Amino acid sequence: MAGRFFEEWQIGDTVVHELRRTVTETDNLLFTTMTHNTQPLHLDAEAAKASEFGQILVNGTFTFSLMIGLSITDTTLGTLVANLGYDKLVMPKPVFIGDTLRAETEVVELRPSKSRPGQGIVTWKHRMFNQRDELVCECLRSALIKGRG
Repeated sequence: MAGRFFEEWQIGDTVVHELRRTVTETDNLLFTTMTHNTQPLHLDAEAAKASEFGQILVNGTFTFSLMIGLSITDTTLGTLVANLGYDKLVMPKPVFIGDTLRAETEVVELRPSKSRPGQGIVTWKHRMFNQRDELVCECLRSALIKGRG
């Protein structure tokens, strides 16, 4: 099991996730169409070319989902009870097809659960960077995590 139990986390713990991912046209196309997102910037090369970006933008919700996915093995695999929420999601730079993305996670808050003895709530700040080390996505994620007992 790769995830950590509640008692194994400390505020300030930072994990640099080893997995990286180069975003493909197929990733963007499938995610965008599966979620019924009709934004031309994600699907229409000519419309995207005419935009200020000059090319197709990767769907931001794909970027967010990938950031969380890259973190799971090192954070909650086997220890998650439930995700409780995501907060303060920002995407300061666009992601383009061909960008290679990596993620980092930092613990920013810990508290034992009041209603579930032996479990606790961990809040992480997830960050995703492109190959130029530009921040492309960031959010807070709170989750209920199993305790060792």
